[in-house]
Amino acid sequence: MTKRAHVVVVGNEKGGTGKSTVSMHLIVSLLEQGLSVGSIDIDARQATLTRYLKNRESRKDREQLGLALPEHVALPPTHDREGDEARLQETFQHLAGRHDVVVIDTPGSDHYLSRLGHSYADTLVTPLNDSLVDLDVLALVEPGTMKIQRPSHYSEMVWETKKARAMRGEKAVVDWIVLRNRLSNLDARNKRDMEKLLDLLAKRVGFRVIPGLGERVIYRSMFLEGLTLLDLRQKIMGFEFSMSHVTARQELRTLVDSIGLNRLTAGGIESKE
Repeated sequence: MTKRAHVVVVGNEKGGTGKSTVSMHLIVSLLEQGLSVGSIDIDARQATLTRYLKNRESRKDREQLGLALPEHVALPPTHDREGDEARLQETFQHLAGRHDVVVIDTPGSDHYLSRLGHSYADTLVTPLNDSLVDLDVLALVEPGTMKIQRPSHYSEMVWETKKARAMRGEKAVVDWIVLRNRLSNLDARNKRDMEKLLDLLAKRVGFRVIPGLGERVIYRSMFLEGLTLLDLRQKIMGFEFSMSHVTARQELRTLVDSIGLNRLTAGGIESKE
């Protein structure tokens, strides 16, 4: 059986859920494990992940701090769907043949490149703000009764991309993980309702739920500096390591452990083809 990269797609059809922050932290975590990583920014019009990586690459102290980088490709869409899809397929094949893991960051909208990118996923990570407002990307909930009426457009799209995998001769099994991002410390009614609804929906649609990253101001600062929580092991000018950062790093470790990416080994990832 041939070898190819394990593919992690970070996707959600809503913007502002922290997809690029999660993508960046997963990339650096994988690099720190000694894995070879390729990354693709399909959301290249917004280009948050691409700008994050450029901020990292342009640091004058990058080599001194040992800040690793993936092989990164940004794919801004054009008005040529056939050409765009061909470029994504070519880019994916190139990176999947060269690296242990490929991480794909997708746009917060229903786009043909996003659908194609999702169809490559071995692991799909969906960051979701811990809010009933954002839950509608996964399911339609009846007001008042708080009952799930049916899975929503994004859930249906994930199902369709599994069928696309099967049509290519790949196994349709995808480890779909919904990541409850920006969790509040307060045990509010909204938080309890979200937990109950996600648990019911997970059984119905076929994903598992894990805690994500808390709402922290430091993420905005780290973006501009091209840094992640994993880089703050020593004093870096402009950052004072605090107990809040220790807590945040533990959240990240829990996230990576829960996804299972810490079990990947260099050169030992079998293709599902």
